[in-house]
Amino acid sequence: MNITLVSLDNLGMNAYIAATLEKQGHIVNHINFKYYNYKYPSILHKAYNFILKAFFKTNLKHQHHGNEIIKELQKNNQVQDVILTIKGDFIDPKSILEFRKYGKKTIAFFNDNTYRCPNIKRVIPCFDEVYSFEKEDCEKFDLKFAPNWIYTSKDENANKNNFEYDVFTIGSIDKRLPILVRIAEELKSKQINFKFITYSKKRKTSDDNITYINKFIPLSEVDQYISRSKVLLDINRACQIGLTFRVFESLGLEKKLITTNSDIKNYDFYNPNNILVIDEKNPVIDADFFANEYEKIPEIILNKYTLEGWVNNVIFKK
Repeated sequence: MNITLVSLDNLGMNAYIAATLEKQGHIVNHINFKYYNYKYPSILHKAYNFILKAFFKTNLKHQHHGNEIIKELQKNNQVQDVILTIKGDFIDPKSILEFRKYGKKTIAFFNDNTYRCPNIKRVIPCFDEVYSFEKEDCEKFDLKFAPNWIYTSKDENANKNNFEYDVFTIGSIDKRLPILVRIAEELKSKQINFKFITYSKKRKTSDDNITYINKFIPLSEVDQYISRSKVLLDINRACQIGLTFRVFESLGLEKKLITTNSDIKNYDFYNPNNILVIDEKNPVIDADFFANEYEKIPEIILNKYTLEGWVNNVIFKK
């Protein structure tokens, strides 16, 4: 099949989808519109865009993304069997509708929810099929459910007892920071070693508990931190129950997980030996959680969350 993947791939997660499809023998074109930077020609254009966003629910940057993507689609020698779009809420609806000229089927996947990213609601009708990792959005807007995916696997040669950190997490600074601080204090009181990294555009002085950075760390470097950590920490955003990539990193690498997302108990891979669900307001972390070994998830369950399982579900309907 000829498949085009259109995505805003800031961290490199979507590149694994393209690689998986190519490995299966498909002809894949990945259009990563993170590189389509828009610069205002003048201060007047910036003011004009403010008015467009405030009163007309449109955005010059999104129009720019759409125009550049269309130019790339026009380079294809033949109509694509599938055009899969991730982060389609950063593209204007008119351009997405034009995708249909270049593809037999257009599919969208969203791993944000409409509460945090309301523009998703505007582009849902523009696609032939729409998937979301957020169960509530699936019910509300009649979307199909698909979680995120496992993009990495366990290194069998790694020394499972040679860890630099007991707990690790990395994420953006937002309303979850007070929760992270409370968890850090709980771990410190139990003398549990941890490494917390938080990204902020504005430089902020790091402290004993949290390292603040103002530039994104490459995914390869994040993977190194993860490999040197025994347990991963996941803090879900407010009003979001869709599972983050931290969950799937823990599954693929067979690492235990501490999470504030109680909906994880509703997934078939949930195992209280492997996953500790904590209260974000009063996080209690029992040191015994670190003592027991990780219990392997049955392959028949795990395979559904691999990239092969993901593309089979979303693209090939297997």
